[in-house]
Amino acid sequence: MMRAVVCKALGPFDNVAVEQVDSPSVGPGQVLVAVRAAGVNYVDGLMCQGRYQIKFPTPYVPGGEIAGDVLAVGEEVSGLFAAGDRVMALTGFGAFCEQMAIHSASLVKMPDVLSYAQGATMIQSYATALYALKRAKLREGEKVLALGAGGGIGLAAVDVAVALGASVVAAASSAAKLSAAVAVGAGGTIAYEDEDLKVRARQISGGGVDVVIDPVGGDKSEAALRALRSFGRLCVIGFTAGIGSVPLNQVLLSNRSVIGIDWGAWAASDPPGNRKLIEELVTMVSAGKLHPAVPAERPLEDATQVMDDLLERRTVGKVVLVP
Repeated sequence: MMRAVVCKALGPFDNVAVEQVDSPSVGPGQVLVAVRAAGVNYVDGLMCQGRYQIKFPTPYVPGGEIAGDVLAVGEEVSGLFAAGDRVMALTGFGAFCEQMAIHSASLVKMPDVLSYAQGATMIQSYATALYALKRAKLREGEKVLALGAGGGIGLAAVDVAVALGASVVAAASSAAKLSAAVAVGAGGTIAYEDEDLKVRARQISGGGVDVVIDPVGGDKSEAALRALRSFGRLCVIGFTAGIGSVPLNQVLLSNRSVIGIDWGAWAASDPPGNRKLIEELVTMVSAGKLHPAVPAERPLEDATQVMDDLLERRTVGKVVLVP
């Protein structure tokens, strides 16, 4: 038996609790991993509450990212992984537990420079950021405006954009979140609850930015679109502040573009391309070009509080559950 966070019914977090469940066994093509840290993401809370487009049959164990140690390998895995390897993986669900049996294709060997907590929070945020900036065809020397810059994707976007040679303006709702963005390379900041986002972005960037990373939505999307210079690109990633809308005349003006970013859907449709993307991230981390923030660590029992904090936008940076 092992401990796991179990969502017994979709809806209020009252339906989520730590329970004793059967320990997994390792099958063909699988690797048994001792979970040392499990990343908590905004989407995990949405799923538990039944507010996401994907709805898992209950009961289920939430959580989509882990880092840990290989305990055993199944048939057909020989030579790929061995007991004792430090690994990280995207799991979709099932991560908030002590052990997982995971298909070997989902595992990535973790760079020595990363802690378990960093490994458990890197893939989803950083892969989304890199995918978005590649879709936007970011060029060295361009200027990027990152919204929600104190959250997981926002911080990753700042870090990746700087590594790719861009200058970054970070926009967030609090001084603590902006400080976190400065720590990973943001050169300018906007407290967008107190300052005019469009005006300040144009002032700081000297006339407008080339790319916007927007995981926030709400009323920030239109202001960010208006902050773009000619041929600027708005990357729509998410809607933590609600689904925004933009006036299409502002897209037409100055030849701007709006680009939808669904890294998860693309990754599922192009596994070889996604593995290449993740390998690029691992190489950049190993070379010291990327600097994933060190997440806060909480016990499994705090899962519902952590998810609620994410949904209510109280969280700075990333958080992991440590079994």
